Amino acid sequence: MSIKLIVGLGNIGTEYEYTRHNAGFWLIDELAKQWNVSLREEKKFFGDVARARYHGEDIWLLKPNTYMNLSGKAVGALAQFYKIQSNEILVVHDELDIGCGKIRFKLGGGNGGHNGLKDIQAKLGTPDFYRLRLGIGHPGDRNLVVSYVLNKPSAAERGLINQSIDKSLNALPNILDGKLDDAVRFLHSA
Repeated sequence: MSIKLIVGLGNIGTEYEYTRHNAGFWLIDELAKQWNVSLREEKKFFGDVARARYHGEDIWLLKPNTYMNLSGKAVGALAQFYKIQSNEILVVHDELDIGCGKIRFKLGGGNGGHNGLKDIQAKLGTPDFYRLRLGIGHPGDRNLVVSYVLNKPSAAERGLINQSIDKSLNALPNILDGKLDDAVRFLHSA
């Protein structure tokens, strides 16, 4: 296994910058800092893109600027241009069904009603891509979900999300090196 594209999901614009739905963007921003690369807008890929090197191989970082519900447009464009297969893509996104600060990593599966994932699956024609799911917790009532994900977390919740991002970045070398069992054990531990 080799990951060639890491996508962070979120919404563009200052009004969304600090909302729970942008947890994927937050991780990509931190990863770009760690890898000392700059994200730049690429119109043909409908997002902000950076190329990094890991063990001599190119890895693309992508923050779609299509808004969450059309994330697949950006992912599909970049993957098609660089001939990246679905199982070479890691999508980082917020997850309502996991407690705040918890992390889950997996290949494939459903979209759990996440519109960003739904659009990526539609554009790739498969659900078989890797997901790094950053828990943001659930408001307890499905009628409150939209306002919940589009609002800022409390300071305590943001701290937990930041810890999960740090932990995810610590596990990333295992993911990129194909040591998936080690990554899962580390990420899924308390």
